[in-house]
Amino acid sequence: MKKYLLLLVTIVVVSSCKSNKDIVYIKDMEPLLEYYFNADKETVVQPNDLLDIVVSCKRPELAVPFNTRHGAVTVDSYGGLSTLSEGASTSESAYRVNKNGDITFPILGKVHVAGYRLTQVADIIREKIITGDYIKDPQVSVDLLNFKYTVLGAVGSNGTFTVDGDRITLLEAIANAGDVSANGRTDNVKIIREEDGKRMVLVHDLRNTEIFDSPYFYLKPNDLVYVEAKYKKKDKEDRTWQYLTFILSLVSTTCTVIWATK
Repeated sequence: MKKYLLLLVTIVVVSSCKSNKDIVYIKDMEPLLEYYFNADKETVVQPNDLLDIVVSCKRPELAVPFNTRHGAVTVDSYGGLSTLSEGASTSESAYRVNKNGDITFPILGKVHVAGYRLTQVADIIREKIITGDYIKDPQVSVDLLNFKYTVLGAVGSNGTFTVDGDRITLLEAIANAGDVSANGRTDNVKIIREEDGKRMVLVHDLRNTEIFDSPYFYLKPNDLVYVEAKYKKKDKEDRTWQYLTFILSLVSTTCTVIWATK
C-alpha cells in the first residue's frame, strides 16, 4: 500500500511542477533557404523627435557657427572640434522637431525635416550650407536621440526601452524584454502604432516567417508591443482557492487508493 501511495504522490508532484514553456519561433524557416529583407530600412523623422546634428569640415573654425546649439566650441591643437560644453546634456543640445515638422538650425533658419530619413536630413542641411556658400565640403551627421518603445503583457520584463541607434526589429524588442513567458501567446503579438493622429494595430505570429514581410517588423519610435497571455493571471484569492482544491483532491485520491488496497 505504501508503494502505491508513494507512486501516486510522485506522479502528482512531477506533473504539477512540469514547465509549460514550449516556445518555437519562426518554425517554418528552412535551413539554407534565403529570406530577403530591406537592408535600407531607416527611421523616418517625425514631429516631436529629438535630433542631434553636428557639422564638421577640414577647417573646424568654419563649422563653429553651425554647432552653437552644443554650447561652447573649442578647437584643440590637432584641429579637433569640441562642441559640447561641460555639464550640458545631449538632450538639451538636441533639436526638437515641432508639430509642423520643422527645426530651427543656426544660420540656416527653419529647415523642414519630418518625413525624411536621417541620411536625407543630413543631405538637406549639407546642401543648404553649400548653397549658402558657407562651407565648400561640409560633413553633417544626424542621430535620433529619443527612439523608445514599450513592451507589455506576457514577457519577462514589462517596460519602456531605449534603442541605441535608429532601428530595431520586433524579435529584438521582445528579447530585450526578457522573451515571451510560458504564459505568452507567440501567435498573437500586437504592435500598436500612432501615425498621422491615428492608432493602428497589427497582429503578428512569431512562429511564421511572414513576420519578415510585415511593415511593423521594424519598430518605429513610441511603438507599443503587447504579448497576449494564454490565460488570465489569478489574484491571491483565486490562487488560494486553487491550492486548497488541489490539496483536497490529493487527499481524496489518497484516501481512495488506501480504501482500494484494503
